[in-house]
Amino acid sequence: MIALHKNARARLANAQSKQVLNCGSGPRSIRKLDAIFDPAAWQEIRLDLDPRVEPDFVGSMTNMRGHFQARTFDAIWSSHSLEHLHTHEIPHALAEFRRILRDDGFALISCPDLETVMTLFLERGPDCIIYQSAAGPVTPLDMMFGHTPSIASGNLHMAHHSGLTAELLGGLLLQAGFAEAVTKRQNFDLWALALTGDADRDGILNSLQNAGLDMSNRSE
Repeated sequence: MIALHKNARARLANAQSKQVLNCGSGPRSIRKLDAIFDPAAWQEIRLDLDPRVEPDFVGSMTNMRGHFQARTFDAIWSSHSLEHLHTHEIPHALAEFRRILRDDGFALISCPDLETVMTLFLERGPDCIIYQSAAGPVTPLDMMFGHTPSIASGNLHMAHHSGLTAELLGGLLLQAGFAEAVTKRQNFDLWALALTGDADRDGILNSLQNAGLDMSNRSE
């Protein structure tokens, strides 16, 4: 595991604002931070396994001990990254999320909603175009196994190796040591808010709602 940018560790050590780890960041132009992370208040640190996307740190989210000490970050943003892990690796990643979060921190996670994807697959067929993305048309087959044209072009990091439901992800977050897991199915995505014991639950939920994500209608 390496720090791609020489000043990355200095930014961590000398930050004057809250710090959020963009975990599995992908290219900067695609996997942007959620709107809750106002740049005026939050400093973004990017981690990805692929050095070509120029993250601050190159490495796997399943073991970040070579990069980050315990209780380093105020928040973690994981957008469509967990599904790229194998099923047995996901608990390790979530445990790492909990380890590097401060005692009042939180993790905000999004990934494909496997229940919705399977329904689309069965009802509309594997090759039906569901929506257009920055990478091109997306089908149920892409949502389940990874974007086919990207993988075919050599970007093997785009392959999906697992799938998550609200019940499964919520349970795994609790097993990883989070005090509470709030999940929500919305459109094609599954959202999860993982709260540590000292997190300001109401304040975080209000901030999410103001940013356009209402987690109040939830399953736990």
